Order: sequence, then C-alpha cells, then structure tokens
Amino acid sequence: MIDVVTGRARAAKNAVARVSVAPLLVRAGIFVIVFAGFALAFPAEVLSGRPLLLLAVAALLPAFGPRRIWATFTALVTVGGWLLATDGYGRPVALWRLLAVAALLYLGHTLCALAALLPYDAVVDPELITRWLLRAAAVLLGSAVLGVVLLQAAGMGGDSGYQWVTLLGLVVAVGTAGLLGWLLRRR
Repeated sequence: MIDVVTGRARAAKNAVARVSVAPLLVRAGIFVIVFAGFALAFPAEVLSGRPLLLLAVAALLPAFGPRRIWATFTALVTVGGWLLATDGYGRPVALWRLLAVAALLYLGHTLCALAALLPYDAVVDPELITRWLLRAAAVLLGSAVLGVVLLQAAGMGGDSGYQWVTLLGLVVAVGTAGLLGWLLRRR
C-alpha cells in the first residue's frame, strides 16, 4: 500500500516538473477571460463576498478541464448573469457591454479549444498562440462590425435592447451544441 502511495506521489512530482509555460499561460488566460466575462455580465450588486468567490471558482473550472463541459457551463452562467442584470436589476442594454461580453465568450471558448489541444508538457512555438489569437481577433472584429451594421439596419441600435434577441441567441446556441453532440454520438 505504501509503495502505491509513494509511486503516485513520485508520478505527480514528475508530471509537475514537466509542465511547460505556454499551456499554463493559455489556461491562465482562460481564467482571466471567463472571470472578466462574469464581471461584465453580472450586476455590480452581486459581485461581492460569497458570489464573487463562487464565480472565481467557476472561472477556474474550464481552465482545468477545457475538454469537459465547463466551457459551456461558464458560458451559460455568463448569459444568466446578463439576463439577471438586465431583467432582474433593470440595467439598460449598452451596445459596448453586449459586444464586450460576446467577445469574452468567444475568446474563452477559443482558448478552451486551444488548451484542449495542448498537453501540459507541450513545447509550443509562441507564434502558434499569436496566430491563434490574431485569428480570434479577426473573427471578433468582423462579428462586431457586422453585428453593429445589422442592428442599425434593423433599427435596433443605440441603447435600446431586446431581451428576446438574447433568449433567441441562447436557444440557438444550446440547440446547435445539442445537435452537434447528437451528431457526434451517432458516429
């Protein structure tokens, strides 16, 4: 029994010694981005004390398990915080905040995808991470410009927001994730 415990301790020590910097930075980025999304989405009245600690723990989950359901979980918590702030606390929907929360949701998702590909002991060329982030920035810029143009064309721009658009987007996102999961299980 003691041999098993010392063997596991030795294996854990060796695994920690092999960890490289790049995967840790990507995972730290996941935590910072998810937590920033929480801070922007949730009302300021909620962001103190115990709820803040729970949100910090929730932001750690996708950093430690990017291949698991935690990225989706934290995205749903962020959208729930947005709905709580706008419906429950009456915060007006500001376009800058909406675009920032959407950008943070996308960045958290894409960094989780990158972290899922990188083992802890991977030796990564910094150019790979730079190209990944530049591609994400291009997607965000294009999405923001297209979103603002479409909002203005539909007459929904400015500070007036519609909750049904948020709920419809949430339903589409969850439905798409469910459909993709179902299709992958069918294989």
